[in-house]
Amino acid sequence: MDSSTAVLTSPLIALLAFLGVIILLLFLIAKWRWHVFLALLVPLLIFGVIPGVEQNNFIDAFETGFGSTLGSIGVVIVLGSIIAEALRHTGAIQTITRSMVRMVGSTRMPLALTLTGLVLGIAIFADVAYVILNPLVHSAAKMMGTTVAVMSVGLVGALQLTHAIVPPTPGPLAAAALVGADIGATIMYGSIACLVGALSGWIYGQYIIGPRIKTMPAEKYTGENLLEDDPKANLPGVFSSYAPIAVPILLISAQSVSRLFLEQDHIIRTWLAYIGWPVMALSVGVCLAYRNIRTPEHRKDSKNAWVEDALRVSAMILVVTGLGGSLSEVLKATPAVDYIAGFFANYGLPSILLPFVIGIIGNMITGSTTVGVITAAALVAPMLGTLGLSPEAAMLSGACGSVIIKYVNSSYFWVCTSLSGFDAKDGILGYGGVTLVGGITSFMTVWAMWAAGFI
Repeated sequence: MDSSTAVLTSPLIALLAFLGVIILLLFLIAKWRWHVFLALLVPLLIFGVIPGVEQNNFIDAFETGFGSTLGSIGVVIVLGSIIAEALRHTGAIQTITRSMVRMVGSTRMPLALTLTGLVLGIAIFADVAYVILNPLVHSAAKMMGTTVAVMSVGLVGALQLTHAIVPPTPGPLAAAALVGADIGATIMYGSIACLVGALSGWIYGQYIIGPRIKTMPAEKYTGENLLEDDPKANLPGVFSSYAPIAVPILLISAQSVSRLFLEQDHIIRTWLAYIGWPVMALSVGVCLAYRNIRTPEHRKDSKNAWVEDALRVSAMILVVTGLGGSLSEVLKATPAVDYIAGFFANYGLPSILLPFVIGIIGNMITGSTTVGVITAAALVAPMLGTLGLSPEAAMLSGACGSVIIKYVNSSYFWVCTSLSGFDAKDGILGYGGVTLVGGITSFMTVWAMWAAGFI
């Protein structure tokens, strides 16, 4: 730490201030129900008046952290939200679901829905996706003569996993920016972790908890089936539906892979550096999503309404991410970072546990996966060098923790529980349980990849 830019030089005061910020943040959200923006801002402003703090350096760190973080991912988050709006309105979600059912067979609908959730969670918010797929959950359960839990638990877990772990979903994208992780590598290794976690969740729902929750499908939904052909629906094709999600991911991943195998001045690597730049890759995704517009009404809405909706969705994530960057930059300029990292080293604790635990705490207190993953990234980012963690390992570890555990303080929990017709107990066993199983197995996969030196 450079003393000329240090925010605080006293190790004891720095450590106490660090703990105070975390306790106050969680208290404001959990006890007083403050919005996360104010709950992040107020502890930071209080930090700035602690005795011993150099205010000029504090202001510089605050502004640098906020600006640099948003500068790298602000536009990308908005573009990703526009793609989500387009997928929701053009019927691409219905086409993707049908393709998954055809791939695994209609007799394996729980697995098909789990795989659908794995894909859709990358592009759209988990609660929105579940609202759209809920009629299919009930109608498929009715068709197969099984419970809603058997049909839905794997889907709920899978949606939450990719929503928390795989960019360009806003939460993990913001976390990757905070720790400086390579987005392409994060996508590749995060997808592996999510696949393992989603399949574990499917097993949990299909064979362990699903048969124990006796809620049967609601009659009001059983007449609605996303898989039935409707000539008036005018749905996009399979390739067109997947393209807005798959093409940007492939472009970003190709950019990362090119760095491993090609010289810096190679023409292909130079070209991929631009086309695989997340802003450019997501812009391509927006264009591909807009090609799925089939009706004059959608064509009109896409020009303004979809963009405005995307901006509204993005606003909270942008400001929270910016404040997370400020918090990270301020903590980096204090000796507290070295002490916390040293604690893990002195006691022989695996450093990869730290972001995982912070992600769990952030999610369980606030009920928000996005807040959990961003908080873990912001707090761990200044410690990466001392902890010996790569940015990708730290981000993925915190993201896995942010899935654990969805219960009564989570809006996603209540959306899924109420639409499924569960009471709170069954919701905790089914949907809380699958996020616990999925989060742990995904984390164990990340740990294994980290231990093997892949990340």
